[in-house]
Amino acid sequence: MDYISYLRSMVGHEKVIMVVAGVLVFDLEDRILLHLRADNQSWGLPGGFMEMGETVSETARREVFEETGLRLGSLELFSLYSGPKKEKTLPSGDEVAMVQLWFTCKDFQGDLVKENEESLDTGFFALDNLPEKLFSSHAEIIEEYLSGKQFPIID
Repeated sequence: MDYISYLRSMVGHEKVIMVVAGVLVFDLEDRILLHLRADNQSWGLPGGFMEMGETVSETARREVFEETGLRLGSLELFSLYSGPKKEKTLPSGDEVAMVQLWFTCKDFQGDLVKENEESLDTGFFALDNLPEKLFSSHAEIIEEYLSGKQFPIID
């Protein structure tokens, strides 16, 4: 049983703090990696919930691999988000207060997996030509990246 299932078996849908890690992956042409999420059919950044026993960088690497097939090299901390703006109710009814850590990476290996359990498609996109149906919270993260603010952004 994974950590989230284990935790939910004890607390049901009550609000819990969950750690999320994800990555803004860029290719040599400075295009950003997105995947078409199977859960909501929106394009988004690869990332997800931390499992027990992982570091945040291990979570980020695992999630990118699971969703896109790429193995990441060097990571740089981009941002850390928390607080009331990161609280939400998931479609399952589970309430979460997220602590989100986002990294950037330009160092990766492997071939993009076009479709799997978590992704309906994957691809690199120019920052000035992103897909229309972009997951709203991930669009905000990309906007922060483009804002010119000094990294890491802590909010």
